[in-house]
Amino acid sequence: MVDVGHSRDNEDEQEEPVEQEEADDTTEPDTEPQKVKKRRPFWIELPILIGVALVLTILIQSFVARVFLIPSESMEHTLHGCPSCYGDRVLVDKVTYLFGDPQPGDVVVFERPDTWNRSEFSAERSSNAVVRWVQDIGAMFGLAAPNEDDVVKRVIAVGGQTVRCCDDEGRVEVDGKSLDEPYIFWDGGSPNGNQEFDNFTVPDGMLWVMGDNRNNSADSRVQGGGGLAGVVPIDNVIGKARYIVLPPSRWRGVGDHNPQLAVALGVGIPAGVGFAAAFPTLWLGRRLLRLRGRPR
Repeated sequence: MVDVGHSRDNEDEQEEPVEQEEADDTTEPDTEPQKVKKRRPFWIELPILIGVALVLTILIQSFVARVFLIPSESMEHTLHGCPSCYGDRVLVDKVTYLFGDPQPGDVVVFERPDTWNRSEFSAERSSNAVVRWVQDIGAMFGLAAPNEDDVVKRVIAVGGQTVRCCDDEGRVEVDGKSLDEPYIFWDGGSPNGNQEFDNFTVPDGMLWVMGDNRNNSADSRVQGGGGLAGVVPIDNVIGKARYIVLPPSRWRGVGDHNPQLAVALGVGIPAGVGFAAAFPTLWLGRRLLRLRGRPR
């Protein structure tokens, strides 16, 4: 005979470990506190932030825009500058000419061509290598005088155009048409000998540039003796002057008045106005004739 009671006791003993295992599975695991990541001290983060800001600024200055200090008087009164004064700081757009060439009237900053032998200012640089490096960095941000090889002028004529001086009123001519140049400043009140130059046809890929301060600007008229030595390769152009950013009292845009287009419009506008005015005049005349023809 089988001992039923004894077999049941054995089954109970076999089931107990399973229940114990199930109880162990439902037991919550011990939770260890997560370690909180410590923040860097401010004195460590500050140099990192300054370094990142400096790198970003240098990248922007190199590829997008740059602040340029006006060092001379050659662009008075459009841009203010002189060796002993607080010159204008100008924002130079370095992107525009990636999509097109400079046009007449543009105020451009460019690297002085090798043929230009007259500098309008002398950049004071320290003989100490470290100080000179700091000065060069400052020049990138418009805080110090730029390199002597950086120049700012206005484009007067482009490749293929013939420039000459001058008509009966002393105005420069391009392709036989007198220019409209309201931005010119005559230092001393009237033109001097610097205004005169020989007729010259600008080669393709070159620019004829002049300063707005015509009596006090070493530009395409005289650099390297003028002519071919005086023009500027388009590849030398750094960018287009857009805005005066400092000092605050001088905040304004830098005009790019096209002296050639203005002359063309000056001829076309009166004709266009006369043509437009002809329609209402004709309508009014017909209206009066109709009124007169009506029976009273």
